[in-house]
Amino acid sequence: MHYFRPLIPMLLIAVTWALPAQAMPESFADLAAEQADAVVNISTTQHAKQALQGGIPPGFGGPQGTPFDDFFNDFFRNMPRQQQEKHALGTGFVISADGYVVTNNHVVDGADEVVVKMRDGTELQAKIIGTDSKLDVALLKVKGKNLKTVKIGNSDVLRVGDWVVAIGNPFGLSQTVTAGIVSAKGRVIGSGPYDDFIQTDAAINPGNSGGPLFNSKGELVGINTAIYSRSGGNNGIGFAIPINLAKPILDELKEKGHVTRARLGVHITDVDKETMKALGLKDRHGALVPQVEAGSAADKAGIRAGDVIVSIDGELITKAHDLPIRVARHAPGDKVKVGIIRDGRQKTLNVVVEAMPDDQVARNGQQKVDKSKVRLGMVVENLSTDMAARLRTRVKNGVVVQQVQKGLPAANAGIQRGDVIYRINGKDVPDMKAFAKLAKNFKHGEVLRVMMDRRGDQVFALVKLPQKSD
Repeated sequence: MHYFRPLIPMLLIAVTWALPAQAMPESFADLAAEQADAVVNISTTQHAKQALQGGIPPGFGGPQGTPFDDFFNDFFRNMPRQQQEKHALGTGFVISADGYVVTNNHVVDGADEVVVKMRDGTELQAKIIGTDSKLDVALLKVKGKNLKTVKIGNSDVLRVGDWVVAIGNPFGLSQTVTAGIVSAKGRVIGSGPYDDFIQTDAAINPGNSGGPLFNSKGELVGINTAIYSRSGGNNGIGFAIPINLAKPILDELKEKGHVTRARLGVHITDVDKETMKALGLKDRHGALVPQVEAGSAADKAGIRAGDVIVSIDGELITKAHDLPIRVARHAPGDKVKVGIIRDGRQKTLNVVVEAMPDDQVARNGQQKVDKSKVRLGMVVENLSTDMAARLRTRVKNGVVVQQVQKGLPAANAGIQRGDVIYRINGKDVPDMKAFAKLAKNFKHGEVLRVMMDRRGDQVFALVKLPQKSD
């Protein structure tokens, strides 16, 4: 037996090194108790007007064709319309003792009234200070002082496997605490150009939206935003906005009430195998620049078409989607160090980033070519050879629908993301330039005849443009 004794210390050392850096807590009770007063319930009301159907309510009026019939028709036609109220519930959290509250944009979007309910039952009317639909955050303000606030942490240091805790109001049930781990980071789920979600298996359900995600130290690291589920309930996959991505946006909403993002002024795409070989790159990291906008910040700094952007301020750009997220962390006018590869050589350029125009989206060079007087409500880009292959289209030219805004003409006509528009009103639409030219002549009340390719199927849609409002 003494032969094996020298191995025992070595085994103990190996076991010690194998222990996880973050052991499972015995309980999250202290964390939940400490943070509970900073988590609030958000309820919203949206007033929707509804006209009286048929003019005269049942039981009113006189015999048809008599003067009384005309009288009642005129009377009820001129009455104020009935009001319908739509209610929604969500979660939020207090970030300042004087009453600033954070939640998701989709929780308060379109709301006429917003009420914040504190843990002790106190209800406070809230004012919407500002919203950002692209990141899905909203900043509210209630009258208060000495309110309990969350402690903001650092989401960049989160690791896959770290423990996290969500507090919220799922299905309208107040102050529910769930725990889990970080399942993944940097998730892109197609919700917008700035997707960079923390994925967690902590149970998140409808009503959790806008609530806080804490690390095991009780520090805020994310804003719970979305669930991945066909049923609408928790399936162990939830998503949160990293607080490091949201914090500068919240600061700007507080100061200005809106967000002005920075941009370089380049169109970008991922580096594929063919590009990697053609440019002599060692790997597929980076964002290829097929086009630089004339007079843009990138143009002024010397970035050229054909360059591959591989870093922003020393931070690696692994794919094209990373670039707008990194640039968005800066304010217009900031000087940014952009690492590029050109002709096989690496170099760094100083770029003074500029403000993004309202009619552009910093996502792979997409442009919102909705330049008509009538809003179509969609974002398109040119159909590339790679895209045509992925979408299995029969057409080789056209514009691909990348985003569709709910409630506007394109969505109402059934146009979907991934559709390829190739003809409008009998005229070919081979690219964005042709699309923009046609869009300038669209008129209020017009009905557009749109031909599309949807994964090889021919699709016809009638897009009804709204009448001009007074």
